[in-house]
Amino acid sequence: MSNVIVFMSDEHNPRYSSPYGHEFVDTPNMQWLADHGTLFEQAYCPSPLCVPSRSAFLTGKRVHAVKAYGNNRGNTPPETHGLGAVLGDEGVHSVFIGKVHAYRPVAELGFSETIETHDLGWGFDKATRRRPLAVRQDAERRLDNYGIHEWPWKNDVVYMDAAVEWLRTRAPEVDRPWVLYVNLVKPHFPHFCTDELWDKYRDHGDLPAHGLEAATAQHPYAADLRRHFALERVEEHQVRGLRRGYYACVSFVDGQLGRLRSAVTDAGLANTTNLVYTSDHGEMLGKFGLWWKCNLLEDAARIPMIAAGPDFEAGVRVATPVDLHDLQASVFSLTGAQKPGGWLGVPLAASTIGNGNRFVFSEYHGHGARASSFMVRRGDWKLIHNVEAPHQLFDLGNDPEELENQYEADPAKAEELSACLAGICDPAAADREAEALWERQRRSHEQEAGADATDGPAQASA
Repeated sequence: MSNVIVFMSDEHNPRYSSPYGHEFVDTPNMQWLADHGTLFEQAYCPSPLCVPSRSAFLTGKRVHAVKAYGNNRGNTPPETHGLGAVLGDEGVHSVFIGKVHAYRPVAELGFSETIETHDLGWGFDKATRRRPLAVRQDAERRLDNYGIHEWPWKNDVVYMDAAVEWLRTRAPEVDRPWVLYVNLVKPHFPHFCTDELWDKYRDHGDLPAHGLEAATAQHPYAADLRRHFALERVEEHQVRGLRRGYYACVSFVDGQLGRLRSAVTDAGLANTTNLVYTSDHGEMLGKFGLWWKCNLLEDAARIPMIAAGPDFEAGVRVATPVDLHDLQASVFSLTGAQKPGGWLGVPLAASTIGNGNRFVFSEYHGHGARASSFMVRRGDWKLIHNVEAPHQLFDLGNDPEELENQYEADPAKAEELSACLAGICDPAAADREAEALWERQRRSHEQEAGADATDGPAQASA
C-alpha cells in the first residue's frame, strides 16, 4: 500500500508541455515526472467543463448519471456518501486542498481534512440557455485579460503553501495510507502572470497553426461557441498576448509541481508516495477560432496524465486511451482501498497492457452549444456524436489536428464507434434529460428573482 498525491490544475492542454512534445513551453518538473514515471499519451476528461469533469471524477459516475451538466449546480441530486467518506470507510486518510468546483460543497464530500478550499461557482449562470443559444454578455472582455499583473496567481500560492506544509509536518505522522488532492486554478484564464514569466516568453506570442480557414472551424457547434463567446472579431494582438500569457501560466503550474516534489523528498516520503499530475480539461487557445473549452475536440477534451513513484515504471509511455476515472480507480488500488462496485475506472497500471479494444468516453451538455455532444475514442479513431449537428469522425493516427472529418468516408468505423457509444447511453435521451434540467433551473431562478423583486432590488446573477 502506498500514498497518493493527485495534483490537478485547471484547463491545461497537454500539448503545451515538454513531455507531450512542445518545443519551447518550459516544464522541467513535468518532464522529470515523465522521465522517472509513466506518461499516458491519450488521457481524457469526463467533460470539457469544470463542474461536470470534477463531479464525475469525485463520484466515479458519468456526467449524465450524476447530472452535473454544467457550472450551474442547483437541483443536482446530492450524493449521500462522498469520495472522502468512501475512502475513510476503507481506512484511507484523505485531504482536499484548493479549488473545489464540484457537484456538492466540499464539506459534504467527507474528506478527513479540508484545508484552504475555495468552492466556486454556486451562482446561476444566465448564459446557459441552449435553445435558443444564449450569447454571453461581456465575454469579449476576457480577450484582454493577459500580461503582467500584481496578483496573477490569486489563491493558488496559498493552496500550494498549505500542501507543502501538510506534507512536511502532518504527512509523516499519519499512520495509515493517505491521499492528498491539490487543486490549482491556473493555467485557467485570465492569462495574467508575473513580469518574470511574461518576459520568459517575450519571443513566443505566436498564432495557432489552424484557424477559421479549417473545415472543422466551420462545424455548426464551433460556430455556436464563437457566437456565444463573441469570438468573431478577435484581434491578432489579443491572440498573441493570450497565448504568451498561457505559456507563462503553464510554467507557473510546473513550478508548483516542483514544490510538491521537493516537499515529498524533504519529508522522506519518496519511497512510499506516488505523485500524479493531471488537469480537469484542456484549452483551445485560438485553434479553429475557439478559446477555452466547451467542446470535444482534442485540445479541449485531452488532459495531461503523468505518474511517478514506487508503483509506476520509469520512462514508460502508454498509448492506450485513459481518463480521470482510471486515475480515481488508481487511488483506490494504490492505497489498498476497495473501489465501490458501481464506480467507473480501471487502475492505470492495468492500462499498460495496450488493450486495443479499450475505449474512453466524454460528453458535453453545457453552455455555448445548441445541444449535447458525446465522444468515443478507441485506438486511433475518435467519434464525436453531435445531437443537433453533423457527426464527426477523426483518424487521429493520420490526422492528429482533426482537420478532416471521415464520418461519411468510413461508415464502418463510424458504426463501430457508435455501437460503443450506444453501450453507454442513448445520446438523444441524455440530451433531453439535460435540457429538461436546464429548464427547471431557469424556471427556479426566475421564480426566485421574482420573489426578490417584491422585497427589493434583485440580486445580480453570477
